[in-house]
Amino acid sequence: MGNGDTRVRGLAARAGGWSARHRWAAVGIWVLFVVLAMGLGSAAGRVDVKESDQLKGETHTAAKIIEDAGIDEPASETVLIQAKDAGGKATDADFRAAVAAVMKAVEGTGEVTDVTSPYDTKTISKDGRSALVQFDMRGEADTAGDQVEPVLKAVEGVQKEHGSLRIEEIGGASMQKTFSDAFGDDFEKAELSAVPVALGILLIAFGALVAALLPVLLAVSAIMATMGLMGIVSHVMPMSDTANSVMLLVGLAVGVDYCLFYLRREREERQAGRDSQTALRIAAATSGRAIIVSGVTVCVAMAGMLFTGLAEFEAMGLASLMVVAVAMVGSVTVLPALLSLLGERVEKGKIPWLHPESRLRRKRAAGNRESRFWTAVLKGVLAKPLVYVVVAAGALLAIAAPALGMKTQNLTLDQEFGDSLPIVQTYNRVNASFPGGSEPAEVVVRAADINAPEVTAALADFKARAISSGASRGPVEIKLHDAQNLAFVYVPLVGGSDFDKAGQSLDTLRDEVRPATLGKVEGLQAPITGQVAGSKDFNDQLTGAVVPVFAFVVIFAFVLMLLSFRSLTVAITSIVLNLLSVGAAYGILVAVFQHGWGASLVGAEGVGAIITWLPLFLFVILFGLSMDYHVFVVSRIREARLRGRTTRDAIQHGVVTTAGVVTSAAVIMVAVFAIFGTLSMQSMKQMGVGLAAAVLIDATIIRGVLLPAVMALLGERNWYLPKWLNRLPDLTHDESADAVAGPTAARDDEGERVRV
Repeated sequence: MGNGDTRVRGLAARAGGWSARHRWAAVGIWVLFVVLAMGLGSAAGRVDVKESDQLKGETHTAAKIIEDAGIDEPASETVLIQAKDAGGKATDADFRAAVAAVMKAVEGTGEVTDVTSPYDTKTISKDGRSALVQFDMRGEADTAGDQVEPVLKAVEGVQKEHGSLRIEEIGGASMQKTFSDAFGDDFEKAELSAVPVALGILLIAFGALVAALLPVLLAVSAIMATMGLMGIVSHVMPMSDTANSVMLLVGLAVGVDYCLFYLRREREERQAGRDSQTALRIAAATSGRAIIVSGVTVCVAMAGMLFTGLAEFEAMGLASLMVVAVAMVGSVTVLPALLSLLGERVEKGKIPWLHPESRLRRKRAAGNRESRFWTAVLKGVLAKPLVYVVVAAGALLAIAAPALGMKTQNLTLDQEFGDSLPIVQTYNRVNASFPGGSEPAEVVVRAADINAPEVTAALADFKARAISSGASRGPVEIKLHDAQNLAFVYVPLVGGSDFDKAGQSLDTLRDEVRPATLGKVEGLQAPITGQVAGSKDFNDQLTGAVVPVFAFVVIFAFVLMLLSFRSLTVAITSIVLNLLSVGAAYGILVAVFQHGWGASLVGAEGVGAIITWLPLFLFVILFGLSMDYHVFVVSRIREARLRGRTTRDAIQHGVVTTAGVVTSAAVIMVAVFAIFGTLSMQSMKQMGVGLAAAVLIDATIIRGVLLPAVMALLGERNWYLPKWLNRLPDLTHDESADAVAGPTAARDDEGERVRV
């Protein structure tokens, strides 16, 4: 059979062999799985994370109280009326006429309720130049953005009639609409453009349309199947739009990578003179196994997000885990079947200028698959490994150094969007005139009888002390819901959009004002929520989750590498190198987005902080994705060692022969992530820049310089396993490439069987 027929062991080899022999069945099962998953998911519908489950702490308690009471808080809107002239005052006749006109105009739309005058609510700035007309949108808050257009137009009409005043609207509904209009299509286009970008890079890498299409088609089919599975699973663990976007990113990255690894190895073996079936068996036993090891490691890393206790993170972790598992299964089952069906036709659709036939074919026939660039780099690295370890590790530590001063917070509106939107300027003007007024703290008070004398007295006392304590400058508004025995107390925080100062005001409310007032009423609950409170509770929850998540991911990744390579040294160096890569990504993020070094190059001026969820998210994603390259390269090095090469020769062979596929995979990942770095939302920009920078560092400095230098220094100690660990399960390479192809087991120069 082919160039030799040998029974092979191992899950990947057996799966690939079965799929190649039953190719139509394998393809049919995969198509049926994708169709069934999509159909069942569509029928089941997706259950999204509830607001009350988004966070823990007081924010969660407050949301749960509101939900249990059956109160749907409407989207609140505010119209800022401000004198452009320094001499203008809210007491002027023209100003009063404008206030009346705004109230009449918004009420006339039929879309609003509870319109209040600033003269009644005392929402007039200290300098007397600004006032706020406040009202609520009818209907549910989630869909208020769809109904706010007539209200915005009504306010614009009043503005045209009063040129001496600035009349602008801001609120939950108007922000929903603005963001949807400005960035909804932008974000969708970014997601859709990722596929053609990946396809274009694969065309360059393979020079043939069919070979380039296979990884993209399998990645897309894995994503489609996972979307269906998310609908089914969401009835047990709710999902979200964010989880869907992250799943798409991760699915495209690993789906293309896994197929690329497999396809490149099969192609390489054919170009070395083996027939299609033998080449396929070799790819299954080598790259197929590397895919399984990598896939399981990535799944373990993604599972780390389940330990955060945050519903959004749990949704992202589970969605990412599922798409990686589906892509991994597809790569070792349906891909071999498709390659067996296509045979030499996988080279169909060659692009002439990317596929010069003459000289290239002669080189391939000679088996020359080594990268000239990386051959030159490796020559220097292996000649002076200690120098390169010191220089490369020192450079990465220097890049990572800024991360020691990382500041995380939920970004405010002006941090998220800069001055790119008019509504941001309105937000800043409201905060300047009414510090904290645009994002007040909300105290949700629940009592057995909200109108009981002791409760009424405590509410009045809280209102007075909130101002006298310095936490707020007022006005403090109380809104009663008698039927539900609830009261909502809105407290503008001193500090406004400065989360550090506003956080201090929040602490004063929670730790001093509340215990001295509302806390004295027996049986009364008064959790404090709002944007500032949400940011603080989110930070506190993430801080508590960092240690268990880091420990889980690192320990399980270490164990998997130990079992997969049966080398204590390889397992330790794998963890250390991955941590260096993540640390460097953190350093770049802090330098660019927090300190502003080179921020103008990516449009990130003035952000000053890292979005709260990103560090932990990046750690999990990067730790998982970087294992792709690491497992692939180290597997090839170990395979060369098994075939009788010295460790130093095996390092050179493993790195330079995988350089092409690692480079192609990295370029695809960097390009896809960089697309998100071009979006206007700073949170998405931070995610894209962080992922792209980390993958680039990982594929070049880590895998091309530091890994070979460290392994060269360690020599035979790379394969060290203490005797007391020999009882561990053996998940090492089931067969080397030569074993699959048929030759006898590898021996060293003196005829002894090589032990690794």
